[in-house]
Amino acid sequence: MRVLLVHPNFPGQYAHVLPFLAARPGTRVAGIGARAFPVPDGVDLRVYDPPPPPGEEVPPRARPAQAALARAERVARLAIDLRRGGFVPDVVLGHIGWGDTLFLKDVFPQAPLLLYAEFFYSATGADVGHEPGKPATLQDAVRVRTMNMPLLSAMGGADWGAAPTRWQRDRFPEWFRSRISLMHEGVDTEVCRPDPEARFALSDGTVLRPGDEVVTYVARGLEPYRGFPTFMRALPALLEARPGARVVIVGADGASYGRPPEGAASWREAMLAEVGPLDPARVHFLGRIPHPALHALFRVSAAHVYLTVPFVLSWSVLEAMACGALVVGSATPPVQEVIEDGVNGLLTDLYDAPALARRLAEALADPARHAPLREAARRTVEKRFDLKRVCLPRQVAVIDALAARKRPLTYA
Repeated sequence: MRVLLVHPNFPGQYAHVLPFLAARPGTRVAGIGARAFPVPDGVDLRVYDPPPPPGEEVPPRARPAQAALARAERVARLAIDLRRGGFVPDVVLGHIGWGDTLFLKDVFPQAPLLLYAEFFYSATGADVGHEPGKPATLQDAVRVRTMNMPLLSAMGGADWGAAPTRWQRDRFPEWFRSRISLMHEGVDTEVCRPDPEARFALSDGTVLRPGDEVVTYVARGLEPYRGFPTFMRALPALLEARPGARVVIVGADGASYGRPPEGAASWREAMLAEVGPLDPARVHFLGRIPHPALHALFRVSAAHVYLTVPFVLSWSVLEAMACGALVVGSATPPVQEVIEDGVNGLLTDLYDAPALARRLAEALADPARHAPLREAARRTVEKRFDLKRVCLPRQVAVIDALAARKRPLTYA
């Protein structure tokens, strides 16, 4: 069997299935991406240079489609090179975003195309217009529709889809939703597990241990999409209520998904200006850190904050749960799909900073009472998102079914 994996941030969500397929006897794997990546022996990875963003001559509403077409053309050229070299895949896997898959069905018309269906935009019911007092406008609706144009084209050429969560799957139109298998990329619960001997060293020499009053916050970017303003507004009251607490914040200053702040270089700068100075001996901004260090941080966390608008569920919250962290999350649909308040975590309103501060203070004051929630959180991940027992078998089953021209299970 021959499998082609396509992802601009290669391997992206295929990080676990890639080595499995590469090691499976009789399976050949090729890849196309916009970055070099150390791949297993035998994997033929082709890399394209990302096209520059559309210039001012392209109308703003046309830029999402223009950017997608530019990427699609570069991916198609590499796919044609693979075909000329004799590699014709039995199945193609590609991410629905960015436009990479738009022309793959034209290059390989007989190969089933499986899309990683991560998110479908809409002007209602999700991220757009979610913030109180800022409803979606007509301009928002038009912008969302143009953002979806490349996604709709990709779906039109696809045979099947894969979505990581039910809520994300249900964002898609019904005509495609019925062809989406529910399968997360998976959490390795053998790697992500509690450790009472865990240690996390800060730059000032302080070593954090399980049992310390450590509050953690992790996001790719420190921005409103991941509730960063609410978190920062909760800190003054929390630090006053718990004099022994330390706060460790992981994430880059840039906005990964939403808008940059007005009048400030970053949301961190904007929020520090709003809430006032925070004791640097107690509040630590680490930027981005290596993945193993992140697991160590989860293991020493007394309360891990995960806030998000209705959007893609971060893999970090599942890894935190697998590591035995007590998650204090936002009562938004993506989080509510995996966390039930008082059962395997705690939930609060995304925009209610005082409520967040109170819940964190309660968690720090009585860790023994919340220990069952930590244990239940890990069981949730083991049952629904375990890499080796649940997710990888589903991924392989769907890939093999498509390669055999059979209808995969949806795992609904």
